[in-house]
Amino acid sequence: MAINVIGLGYIGLPTALMFAKNGLKVIGTDFDQELVNNLKEGKLTFEEDGLKELFQGALSSGIEFTTEYQKAHTYILAVPTPYIKESKKLDPKYVISAVNSVLNVCETGAVIIIESTISPGTTDKYIRPEIEKRGYIIGEDVHLLHAPERIIPGDMIYELENNSRTIGADNLEIGGKIRGLYSKFCKADIVVTDIRSAEMSKVVENTYRDINIAFANELAKICRTDNMDVYEIIKIANKHPRVNILQPGPGVGGHCISVDPWFLVGDYPDLTNLILTARKINDSMPRHVLSRIRDIMREHGIKDISKVGLYGLSYKEDVEDTRESPTLQLLKRMEDHLAFGVKVYDPHVKERIADHQFMNFEDFINESEIIVIMVGHTHLKENIDKIKNKLVLDTKNILDYNHTYKL
Repeated sequence: MAINVIGLGYIGLPTALMFAKNGLKVIGTDFDQELVNNLKEGKLTFEEDGLKELFQGALSSGIEFTTEYQKAHTYILAVPTPYIKESKKLDPKYVISAVNSVLNVCETGAVIIIESTISPGTTDKYIRPEIEKRGYIIGEDVHLLHAPERIIPGDMIYELENNSRTIGADNLEIGGKIRGLYSKFCKADIVVTDIRSAEMSKVVENTYRDINIAFANELAKICRTDNMDVYEIIKIANKHPRVNILQPGPGVGGHCISVDPWFLVGDYPDLTNLILTARKINDSMPRHVLSRIRDIMREHGIKDISKVGLYGLSYKEDVEDTRESPTLQLLKRMEDHLAFGVKVYDPHVKERIADHQFMNFEDFINESEIIVIMVGHTHLKENIDKIKNKLVLDTKNILDYNHTYKL
């Protein structure tokens, strides 16, 4: 059975490689010709622990890469699902385009699996009408399923194999067959349910984490106001068997936690007071970091913003993924207020994506008086002595120096 995986980014590529490594015929499709050419030449397009070995195994199994949709019986769509910033609603254009492209080439009875995270009701509102207006009968000419991805950059390979999965299907028999397909590599539970429940469950997972992080961030602001140690307080509170407060930070990034809750806010504006508040709190954290930088500069008589260095451009530790990065949010806020010149450095981000971005750690340290730890990369932990004589704002609580500033 041939599988055509559509979209070879952070989700689609590892998924395609995993299926291929486990003996299935896989064709990966992406509109980006350069990306496809690199994959054909055996060059990975991003770094990830274990990805190189998985790639080599998939190449040995005969995986193919192309910019064209292929005739197949099973399609897995892993295309972007952004939200519209004004309305906070999902922008379904990439999914709709991919579905239409599949319909142009697919076999009768083909299975279309949407892995992209979508808001509850997206399938009914956008995908079904698109298929039906083409004259296809869903359940006969094509089968429609939703199997939301559940992996995170930095631990993709492990999570592909060990995270439980959800298969949303109209027909439970078809859902069972697709569960068998994913069980080729997934060792955890695979639940088969209806499509709308699958849509909602994925959004709920990320919204839950967003709310928990927002609580921690609000605690950090409260404790800052009254000179209390938020980390000590959270550590003590978490000793209670039914309490699990996450850690505060400089903001929330990535394509899941910082985006998915907006789908619910956009679709249910009158019912999402808590979710909206959590989003606002987490989106406010880069501004809070900026105010802490200002406090430190005033305390030490530093007036030149170019003396500040932000360590970390990615949205989380030990990855190169900068989507919705709190550091980029902070830089945008500074730019809006005509504050230019702050230095940035990230050992994992090899391309220049920001002004005054340093590629050498030593130069970055030497030319900065204040170091702001935005991401707790292992690289920094291994080189921590190099910043011990600097003024440090540690937003990730990885230092225990007495003179370190915290959120």
